[in-house]
Order: sequence, then C-alpha cells, then structure tokens
Amino acid sequence: MAMAREGEILAILVLFLMLLLLHFKTTQAATYTVGDGLGWCPDVSMESWPENKKFYSGDTLVFNYDADSYDVVVVDQRGHDTCTVTANAKVFDSGHDQIKLVFGANYFITSNPEDCQLGMKMAISAASHRSARKSSATVTNVRIKRGQ
Repeated sequence: MAMAREGEILAILVLFLMLLLLHFKTTQAATYTVGDGLGWCPDVSMESWPENKKFYSGDTLVFNYDADSYDVVVVDQRGHDTCTVTANAKVFDSGHDQIKLVFGANYFITSNPEDCQLGMKMAISAASHRSARKSSATVTNVRIKRGQ
C-alpha cells in the first residue's frame, strides 16, 4: 500500500512538471542579418530595413559588409542624426560584426559621412525582453486512478 502511495505522489509530481513545461516556453534572443542578403551597404535602405520587425534587448544584429569600404559605428542619437562619430561611439570594422541590442534606442551609422547621408544609418528601438509565450494546451479533468 505504501508503494502505491509513493507511485501516486510520483505521478502527480511528473504531471505537475509536464504542465509547468507546457505552460511556459523559454525565451531566446533572435539574430537578424542587417540588410538581409545584401548586407550593410548603400544599396539597402537601412532606415526602412527595421520596419515591421520587433526587436528586444539581447537580440543580435549581424552586419555583413566589405571591410575595405565600410564599417559600423554605434553612436548616440546626435551621431545618428548628424552622421558624425561621437566621442562615446564604438567602431566595428571586421566585415562580419555581431552587435547585441540594448534596451531602448540603438543607433548605427557608417563613419563615412557621405555614405551615411545616403542612408547607411539605422535607428532601432529594442523592447525590454521577449515575453514567454503561454501554451494554448489545457488539461481538464485529470484523475489518477488509485491502486487497489
């Protein structure tokens, strides 16, 4: 009888853990390739590329570009608006840079003012985090049959 009781408790614990796992899904940061197949270049409207995308802090932007011709500079809003590399800017120049978004405004330009003025600049607002999606699965009338 004691073993049947232990089996019931174990079954209840397993069921509870399964329901908990169904209820919550772990969140993962997304990775976006800037400019899609064309990459970070003047041929892509970088100001419109982020449209219709939802970004979150922790998401990664991958900048692919010709390192001999371009770079990526993380700037503040003033740097973005004026196409200038500001004092607190961070320059990336590998040709394949991965930059994590921070919560709030994220600004990117190329250091060449002419290319920046032609559209090689981008502003992205990142939300605080991805919310866990709740599962649509529900369990009703679960009964555990007692051993006799």
